[in-house]
Order: sequence, then structure tokens, then C-alpha cells
Amino acid sequence: MTLNELNEMQTQAKAKLTPGDANGPAIRIVVGYATCGIAAGARPVLQSLRRELESLGLQNVLVEETGCIGMCQYEPIVELYAPGQPKTTYVRMNAEKAARVVHSHVANGKLVAEYTIGAATGEAAEGEILPLTETNFYKKQRRIALRNCGVIDPESLEQYIAMDGYQALAKALTQLQPGDVIQILKDSGLRGRGGGGFPTGLKWSFTAANQADQKYVVCNADEGDPGAFMDRSVLEGDPHAVVEAMALCGYATGASEGYIYVRAEYPIAVKHLETAIAQAKERGLLGKNIFDSGFDFDLHIRLGAGAFVCGEETALMTSIEGKRGEPRPRPPYPAVKGLFARPTTENNVETFANVPQIILHGAPDFAALGTEKSKGTKVFALGGKISNTGLVEIPMGTTLREIIEEIGGGIPDGKKFKAAQTGGPSGGCIPESLIDTPIDYDNLTAIGSMMGSGGLIVMDEDNCMVDIARFFLDFTVDESCGKCSPCRIGTKRMMEILDKITEGRAEMADLDKLEELAYHIKENSLCGLGQTAPNPVLATMKHFRAEYEAHVREGRCPAGVCKALLNYVIIPDACRGCTACARVCPVGAISGTVKQAHIIDRDKCIKCGACMTTCRFGAIEKK
Repeated sequence: MTLNELNEMQTQAKAKLTPGDANGPAIRIVVGYATCGIAAGARPVLQSLRRELESLGLQNVLVEETGCIGMCQYEPIVELYAPGQPKTTYVRMNAEKAARVVHSHVANGKLVAEYTIGAATGEAAEGEILPLTETNFYKKQRRIALRNCGVIDPESLEQYIAMDGYQALAKALTQLQPGDVIQILKDSGLRGRGGGGFPTGLKWSFTAANQADQKYVVCNADEGDPGAFMDRSVLEGDPHAVVEAMALCGYATGASEGYIYVRAEYPIAVKHLETAIAQAKERGLLGKNIFDSGFDFDLHIRLGAGAFVCGEETALMTSIEGKRGEPRPRPPYPAVKGLFARPTTENNVETFANVPQIILHGAPDFAALGTEKSKGTKVFALGGKISNTGLVEIPMGTTLREIIEEIGGGIPDGKKFKAAQTGGPSGGCIPESLIDTPIDYDNLTAIGSMMGSGGLIVMDEDNCMVDIARFFLDFTVDESCGKCSPCRIGTKRMMEILDKITEGRAEMADLDKLEELAYHIKENSLCGLGQTAPNPVLATMKHFRAEYEAHVREGRCPAGVCKALLNYVIIPDACRGCTACARVCPVGAISGTVKQAHIIDRDKCIKCGACMTTCRFGAIEKK
């Protein structure tokens, strides 16, 4: 493909996407068809839309699948574009609602207000249509990495090109030298979005400076943190952005071959990547002599088998080589000796997704966002005890309070915010006292947490922080590759101490031993995963020491989570003797006669909580 052909394709593709254009559809409808949408029931919604349009003979209406739109708890989501009207977002759809939208909105121009996002969130007056961008969830977002997710058909090269796709690659190959590309990234301040936040331009320059007969570009799409789904969503919704960015990296560093290492558990992402690579090769956007520049670049996909350690860059490269995924000692660093012992540049999906926009629009636009040392935006997978779960992209420096109370809609059921976990098993927790912390790399590190890949799990007063630390450590114990003894043995010993604490068998000396062991593992583990494995324990001990001590000194779990320290008690004065609790108890631990206060036999009770859930009078409490 030549530059002129690219520009001509862009003009034609834009027209086809524009409702009301002579070459475009009368109306364009997109259905959120990422993993979240499909799981929520998007397939029958899509089928209903197409069936009803066919039955009405409405042939000039385009219905397409798209990626994650963002507000995952409102899936299935349908968005409708019509000429002269703002985009309409319909949420929590089903086949019947979809049919009504076709008959009312598409066929007769009458919006179905009660299905729209404003009605669902309670942010719009009755009958008012609130655009998605004006909801609290979106007001403070700025989409760069996610700019095309939920907007285009991810399997359409033409639609990606309509959104300025491959213009950055064309600009680099026809106007810039490799060093210019690297300098733009340095000036932008882009830092790696996969963990430690190393400056991207600097990393690329290290590989560029090393001479070799072959160099490689690697995309780390092995997203293994519990609660993280940012990279998956980008690959499902905008795979060409990563393909283009990797080609840009190859040009800047002197690499002619790249590998995308993606989890086999992401079948939609894999399918869309395969399609994008095939389309790019067919059009000459990958392969030989791209844009007649003399630059060659090719891409391959490698599937990961779900090993968390393969998220570490050297273990990932070892796995691509067909060996057991174990980390390598550094130095030498991958820029010197990486994949197949050749100079290699590795970044994660989100990092690459930012690159085309930075090259196309220049460093100042990106650098204008964020904080002094953390430029641009960051994508978070917002989950846990929060009203609005989903995918958010915010400028660096946005406070945790803004994320939770405004974007996230606060804690449901009137509960009180307790902490937020960032960085997954490698991160730490942010307590309520630090809720006004601006989120960036350095601020999170300073308070004992880390950015990580972008999982943000919100916890309320009903969460036990000792149990949370145990949950994350249990994950890393299972996922340790076993190569180094500090991680293999040390995390197991930490887990044994946490078990003692949550079971009421620990002594105060165990807390000191736990902390000492954690620091030893951090200082002596071989790779970054082992070095950060103790972080959830250290962070919770720092901010919630009293909770640990209550488990040990008082044999009590303040949150009422740890079963071994928990007892269910019936309050005699509140019990009406309705027998409901006795009827649902699976082990017959509750006794009593009708209209008389019942009793729970502690020796029989398995602490399942069924009785408390069933009681309509608040007569059962945890102690």
C-alpha cells in the first residue's frame, strides 16, 4: 500500500461510517460485543436487532459488533448513531428491548428514553436523553489507549483506517528517522503501563543502540492479575492499534520481527489479533517494503498457558522460545540479550496502544495530560465494592476519591469505603485516610502501593484486610515458578503464618516474623514477581496493623470474615421464633420451637451464614 492509497481508503471508510452521508448508512448501530457484553447476553440482542430490521425491510441500517464500551455493569449495551442527533446509548438490553428500539427509534424516530443510560443511572430527568459522555462515569475520562474501543468494528481494517489508523506508521516511514520516533516518545513522557513505569522512549533507545543481525519487538499481553482486564479489552476492541505500534517500534529500534504473547484464555482477543495481522499483511501494512520505505516488519502470535510468572518479561521470552517459562537473571537486559539472545524491546498492550496517537499528534498533546513525572492517561479495570464497574481511562493525577465517588458512583448499599487494592498480587492497598492521593507512579510508590497493570479493586467495611492479603499471597504461592528459593519457599512460609493468624493460632511474635520474612523475599527474589509478592501483606500490615493485632490478641476478626474466629449468635429479644433460620440450616445446628427464641449450637455450626441471610428480623449477628 502506498501513502496515497491509504489516504484514499481513509476518505472512503469515513464516508461509510457516517450516517446520512451519500455513501454511508441511514443509521449505524453498534452492540458491545467484547467478553463482558457477550457474557451479559449481547448475542440475542444482536440477533434481535438484525431480525427486526429485516422484517421491516430497513436495509440501509448498519448493525455491527464493537469492543468494550466501558460501563460493564450496564451490558448489554447498544449505541445508535443517526444523522443530526447525538449518539444514543441503550443499556441493560435484551431481545425484547432491542426489538422495541428498532420499531420505535429506528423505524419512527422516537427514542425509548427509559432504556437509555441517563434513565439507568438516575442522572437524567424523566424522558431526557443523556449522552454517555455526559454521565459521571465518563465526564472525567480522556480516552487515548481506548479511543476506538466501543466505537469501531475491531475486525474492520477500513474502520480503523477511518479513525486515522496507520497514519502514524506512514508518517514515521515517510517523514521521520528512527531516532526521531524515539525522541518523540521521550518528549511525551510515556512510561510503561505494565508495572514499574519505565520510560518507554528510553527503553526503545537501549535496543536501538545495540547492533545485531536480528532484533525483536515483543508485546506482553499475558494479563494475569486477578481483576485486571485492560489489555484484553484493547485487543478485543482495537487490535490494529497494537499492530501499528509494534511496527513503529520495529522501525525505531531496527527490529524486523515481532511477537504478541497473549493468554490462550482470551479467545476473542486472539481471534481479533489474527484477523488484524492477516488484514495488515494483505494490504502491505506488514511484510516487505512497507509504504515503499525499504522497511520490513512481520508479526507472530504466541499463546500463553496461563502461568502468572510469564507476565515477567524474561520469563515471557523464555516461553516464546518454547522453554519452561522461568525468569532469567538480569543483567544482561533484554535490550542487549532478549528473545533468542537478540536485542529485544518489550512493552505491554496499553503502552503500545498509546504510541500511534503520540507519533501522529506529537509529544506535547500527550505530555499536557497527567503530572510532572507521570504523563498522559492510565486505564484501570474498576471492580469490587463499587457501583460502576468497568473500564476507565483517566488523566494521571486524578485522585482516588474522584475515581471512587464520581466515576465509580461510590460504595453500594450505604457501606463505608475501606481500601483500594492497586497492582494486583504485586501491589498494595490504599486506605481511606489516603483517598485524596493523586494517582500516578510516584505517589503510589510513596504510599506503599504501585500502579501495576491497572487493576483497581475497591473494598468496603465488610472486607477483612488480613483475608485480602492472604487471598493475593495464596495466588502468588500457586503461581511461583519455583526457580528461586526466596519466592518458592518464602511465600509458602508467609502463607502458613497468615493461616495461623486467620485461624486464631498466632502469637504476636508471628507478626514480626511475617514482616521480616516479607522484606527478605523482596530483597532476594530473582524476578520482579517474587520481589513484589509480599507487597499486599506489607501494605495491609502498615495501614491496618490494628486489624492484624485483633486477630492475634483478641481472637477476633473485626470484619467478621475469618470463619475460624467467627460465631453466629441469635439475639433472644429480637427472635420471633419463625423457624426460618432452622429450616435453611444445612447441618441442623439451630433448635427451638415456634414463637420461641432459637439457639445456634456452635459445635455443629459450619458458619455458612445462611441463617443470617434468611432472617427477616435482624435477630442474628456475627460476633
